[in-house]
Amino acid sequence: MSECPTLETDRLRLRPFVDDDVEAYFALYDTPEVRRSLHVADSFSRDDAWTHFALWRGQWALRGTGQWALERRDTGAFIGRAGSHLPERAGWPGLEIGWTLHPDHWGHGYATEAGRAAVDWCFANHDIDQLVSVILPENTASQAVARRLGFVLSEERTLPHFPQQPHGIWRLARPATSDDPSAFGQ
Repeated sequence: MSECPTLETDRLRLRPFVDDDVEAYFALYDTPEVRRSLHVADSFSRDDAWTHFALWRGQWALRGTGQWALERRDTGAFIGRAGSHLPERAGWPGLEIGWTLHPDHWGHGYATEAGRAAVDWCFANHDIDQLVSVILPENTASQAVARRLGFVLSEERTLPHFPQQPHGIWRLARPATSDDPSAFGQ
């Protein structure tokens, strides 16, 4: 069991969700852009928002994976979520890195900054050879973030929990370290 750590980057604080985040989290999911890019149901409510981020906290406790609430360090403003995800779902491709930001904060590099922190944290804290990012084909903004983080599209797959459309499965291999003889071509 583990608790969600708090991380800081140059501009962001990645922290556990708290009860006071419910309004901002619902506002994030209530935007047309986020609903469209993640296929969020029109019925997604404030109550669903609370349950959603409570699930992230539970995943941290059970698996040492989960999403962080993202806030700007300079203002303390909640701007979205980012982190890892390892659900109990048939056909899930592995430990995922993902991000969702409020559209008011798109285009500033925050998703890439948070994604980089999540990638680094996961490789430092999990014994895994690769990470994945599961992205719908029309979500070109998230695909661009994945590319900036070094992920490569490896396949398209229809996932059992979302049979309506295939998702792109993007993969990022653990970087070689100086301790690894293959890093030097040996």
